[in-house]
Amino acid sequence: MRVVITGATGNVGTSFIAALGGDSRADEIVGLARRAPEWTPPRTRWVQVDVGADDLRAVFAGADVVVHLAWQIQPSRDEAALERANVDGSRRVFEAAAEAGVERLVHASSVGVYSPGPKDRPVDESWPREGVAASFYSRHKAAAERALDAVQAQAPGLRVVRLRPGLIFKREAGAEVRRLFAGPFLPARLLKPGRVPVLPLPARLVLQAVHGDDVGEAYRLAALSPTAEGAYNVAADPVLDPATLARVFRARHVDFPARVLRALADASWRARLQPTPSGWLDMGLAVPLMDTRRAREQLGWTPRHSSVAALEELLAGMREPAGMETAPLDPHAGGPLRIRELLTGIGKRT
Repeated sequence: MRVVITGATGNVGTSFIAALGGDSRADEIVGLARRAPEWTPPRTRWVQVDVGADDLRAVFAGADVVVHLAWQIQPSRDEAALERANVDGSRRVFEAAAEAGVERLVHASSVGVYSPGPKDRPVDESWPREGVAASFYSRHKAAAERALDAVQAQAPGLRVVRLRPGLIFKREAGAEVRRLFAGPFLPARLLKPGRVPVLPLPARLVLQAVHGDDVGEAYRLAALSPTAEGAYNVAADPVLDPATLARVFRARHVDFPARVLRALADASWRARLQPTPSGWLDMGLAVPLMDTRRAREQLGWTPRHSSVAALEELLAGMREPAGMETAPLDPHAGGPLRIRELLTGIGKRT
């Protein structure tokens, strides 16, 4: 079976390829990336491709499965560039896969695709998919799924799977997550449990997370299953509410007004102190909790790591910093003293 993967060198892509490496059914793995890595996993060959510009039909020709993972988080100050990469790029992948006659297409969606919903009970995959208006990430995930809907309607022979995971953590993504979301001014020592005495968070900031390797396994099951189809929520237990997060950081939780925290996040982003706009907080406050029974019962997926263990791994990887021999996960991508992050304008350009 020939599996072609866009965005193969990132947080999820590396875990997915590692999972595929243990499955003899995937006898040919083609990883697509803008920058070819030094990492050499078994049965994998690399092709340098920009999904937003290059001809994808030739790359997809002969593929049994295309798995679309490519997505950009930065530059957060250039939403038009992100929309071209994420929404238009995804549409190009979907159309090219259909035109190439690919049998199966697996799309990396997200909890961010969902409209605002409850935090006191989980919802299944039928929850509305309009996203959270204040978050560019959420809007783009919803737009990408609408583009997929349109392509699927015109290609009835194409079997489509959509995975919708929560936050995805692993140790090797530590440097990347710190670079993309925290920026160069965050002291690493504050990421060590016990260093922050108080954790001021709104009570409604209740999140779900999953270890990157468990997500990779979910993608393996979705890509190679002869029957998988439709959407699957993917997350591990327990839910990360403020009390649980406080225990991870060995801090005392203090209920904090969401509007004040949002104002602080927005002001620090506008002042270029960190690269994450306040829409990420809005999304965390708004998206519903997901019911993962469909993935567990129909895909046969069971996470091996708890959400707490995944978060603790990520924090350790952010402190080290940890990474891999790929461009997105390169622990030295920020340069000496993280000078490259400063030179890119902290979210202004990649």
